[in-house]
Amino acid sequence: MTQRLVGKSVLITGGSRGIGAETAEQLGAEGALVAVNYREKKRRADAVVRAIEDDGGRALAIGADITDPAAIDAMLSCVVTEFGALDVLVLNASGGLELGAEPGYAMAINRDAQVALARAAAERMSRGSRVVFLTSHQAHFHGRRPVPAEYEPVAASKRAGEDALRALIPELSSRGIELVVVSGDMIEGTIVVTLLERRNPDAVAARTAHGSLPTIAEFASAVVDAIVEPIAEAGHTVYVGGADYLDE
Repeated sequence: MTQRLVGKSVLITGGSRGIGAETAEQLGAEGALVAVNYREKKRRADAVVRAIEDDGGRALAIGADITDPAAIDAMLSCVVTEFGALDVLVLNASGGLELGAEPGYAMAINRDAQVALARAAAERMSRGSRVVFLTSHQAHFHGRRPVPAEYEPVAASKRAGEDALRALIPELSSRGIELVVVSGDMIEGTIVVTLLERRNPDAVAARTAHGSLPTIAEFASAVVDAIVEPIAEAGHTVYVGGADYLDE
């Protein structure tokens, strides 16, 4: 298989499990130098790094709370020091479904942290680099399609985060950096679907009624393609699953 990202440095947030971990491993298989960010799950992040290295790749795990500006700066500096550059930033980490989370936490992590990280990364990225924001159809189409009540804070805040990142396009473009958005239907096997199945199983059943949900591996593959493939314009959106959302 031709490796499409040989020598390219990629930082993926929330890379210790689920979509983040699978994407990190697929990036490693493509030859990328992968920085796996985690907040608390060090052992899981280390396992992802080992999997990449066992497959002949190069990776490192970096602990950082992306809602902390100082932690963002330290993480980015570490990536550049270790890999010599930062070519791709994958904004995967998100939150808001956690029990007991502060009322403003969803906006803090899904909007404010995404923008702060994108801006800080842009200062270290060269022309031709790319920022990839991962979201869900229920967030991307927020305000146009119904959302389960349990997911509303996440959907609203991730939509706000996407809007804020799109507002950065002129700033990013002036540096030669492209923004790509990857939006997916509910993804089989993710923590979000697991939590919704516990709290609102009808919401998951409503999605599966339209067909099988995309798998984590399928979504991760789409993310890798979004990093590699040329785009027609900044802010291009890649859709994964959920064909009914697109029938508008």
